[in-house]
Amino acid sequence: MRGELVGRGGSAGGSPPLTAGAGERASRRFVEFFTAHIRNPNTRRAYAWAVSRFLGWCEGRALPLERLEPVLVAAYIEALQREVSAPTVKQHLAALRSLFDYLVTGGVLPVNPAAAVRGPKHVVKVGKTPVLFPEEARQLLDSIDSATVVGLRDRALMAIMIYSFARVGAVVKMRVKDYYSQGRRAYFRLHEKGGKYHMVPAHHNAATYLDAYLDAAELTDQDRSPLFRSAHKRSGNLTDRSLTTSGVLKMVKRRALAAGLPREICCHTFRATGITAFLQNGGELTTAQRIAAHESPRTTALYDRTQEEVNLDEIERIRI
Repeated sequence: MRGELVGRGGSAGGSPPLTAGAGERASRRFVEFFTAHIRNPNTRRAYAWAVSRFLGWCEGRALPLERLEPVLVAAYIEALQREVSAPTVKQHLAALRSLFDYLVTGGVLPVNPAAAVRGPKHVVKVGKTPVLFPEEARQLLDSIDSATVVGLRDRALMAIMIYSFARVGAVVKMRVKDYYSQGRRAYFRLHEKGGKYHMVPAHHNAATYLDAYLDAAELTDQDRSPLFRSAHKRSGNLTDRSLTTSGVLKMVKRRALAAGLPREICCHTFRATGITAFLQNGGELTTAQRIAAHESPRTTALYDRTQEEVNLDEIERIRI
């Protein structure tokens, strides 16, 4: 992030010309926004790219920070809509609003020039994440070679994402101690965005797969060890390092291809597949929301593909 912004002519301290020219307070506040205010690394990267693009636009027009006003930000957003999708425009506008809010509260700007600017309308009612039918999910799990520790690892990891609606980012952060028993029930402790975590009861299939992996990997007594470790390419032996999200995605693509499933499958497919199967079998939307740790049931509803089957049945009534 820093390299991108400094690359636009910023000072050694990381502040670009737009804020550097407005004085030390503006420069310091700008750097603090990315280093101290935004803690999520994914958000930091996305906002850094959005702000960097806006800075380039301002520098090309020799606009100083104190001259920024809603009409100029609106002109930038209007131009941006001709280049990128509506969701990307909304994210860029959110980044600018957040940055300018931080500069306002720090006494750098009197008002937020992006506050009154409206982004494009974009309403999503159905998610685009590819979803597996239950038989396809079973086909994928059963296709994995359970004679190797890597195969057991991959099967257990996918199972947790399916049966717990877990994000891949939460799964790769898990330690061995995050799989534990309380009374007669086993639980998964999932580390979510913003440092939050929540507990989900372990489905018996996921627990069975994970127990087999832990026994083969000899990790049962290593509470602080990463639950899902990477493996050496040649030997196939596990390392001491945790799998990365990009590593999981590559694994998912490879396993899906080997099982004869669509190459569009991604890590989020398992979360969507689990939620869809839950709702198809009579589960309540609000319960799915709690399991998935969504802030709003509208977000959970994006994963509900049960209505798609109803629509297809109705279409098949057209007999010509």
